[in-house]
Amino acid sequence: MRVLITGGTGYIGSHIAVDLIDAGHDVELLDNLDNSSAVVVDRIETITGSRPTFHNVDLCDAAATDFVFACAVDSKAPLDAVIHCAGLKAVGESVEKPMEYYRNNVGGTLNLLEAMRAHGTTRIVFSSSATVYGDPQFLPITESHPILATNPYGRTKAHIEDILVDVATAHDNWHVVLLRYFNPVGAHPSGTIGEDPQGTPNNLVPRLFEVACGKWDSITIWGRDWDTPDGTGVRDYIHVTDLASGHRAAIESLDDLPAVTTVNLGTGRGYSVMEVVEAVRHASGHPVPTSDRERRPGDVASSVADPALAFELLGWKADRDLVEMCTDSWRWRSQNPDGYR
Repeated sequence: MRVLITGGTGYIGSHIAVDLIDAGHDVELLDNLDNSSAVVVDRIETITGSRPTFHNVDLCDAAATDFVFACAVDSKAPLDAVIHCAGLKAVGESVEKPMEYYRNNVGGTLNLLEAMRAHGTTRIVFSSSATVYGDPQFLPITESHPILATNPYGRTKAHIEDILVDVATAHDNWHVVLLRYFNPVGAHPSGTIGEDPQGTPNNLVPRLFEVACGKWDSITIWGRDWDTPDGTGVRDYIHVTDLASGHRAAIESLDDLPAVTTVNLGTGRGYSVMEVVEAVRHASGHPVPTSDRERRPGDVASSVADPALAFELLGWKADRDLVEMCTDSWRWRSQNPDGYR
């Protein structure tokens, strides 16, 4: 299958590319490089022995996006499917810049779908997020949980899901899978590709490794009085390579699924902040000092997936635990102290 990955040089997109190439698929990458590096294309080739075609294109540029699909058709090998990972993704930033998030995430998706429709590509897997669930009403979270996004980033994901449902309803030849995944961490076991956040990391695990490296004095624990076993927040963390294989399972199952299928990608196992801190200490061999603050507005005690439907429909389940996630993250960090720069 010939697959285009938007956001293909990003953290998740690059791991999906490796997984698909290793499985024998023909992969093309589209990315504007705002939060990634073209070096990733070289790294993917190093791992797989195959160099994916790369399009340095911003989805907000409708003409350039259309040209990618037009070239695929002209080459007599049209794109069979799209995995849509591109988008701005920082929750805090989305609160400060909501218009930018709607313009980029929703507007870019509309341009992508217009290009797909114009050139006959009707299969898409969308990288959505558990953020759409908001404050969990019950645990573990199933796909039937209400959509209660509490920030602009989560609402852009929910809006895009609605758009895809409407497109598939209007055109009976479209096939859509919405993958709501939880908290990706880890890196490729080779240490060749991994997470390379620009500026201060927004997520817990990369920030912890920066503390372990001495870049920051400590990690802030936002509340120790949550209703959890050790009083710190609990989240479902998933190894990025497991996440990648989930996307491949979705792509390979598209034609056997209903027009629209929604699936959680998670482990079903929650880890507290302090469990993650200890795992990072163990993986790095360095102290990770902590400092305590009051709870942040908008945080929740626990968020854990029910991944049963992914196994039922896609034959997929996560295989790697927190130890592997942190060990692989530390290998990536150790081998690439400056990321891709």
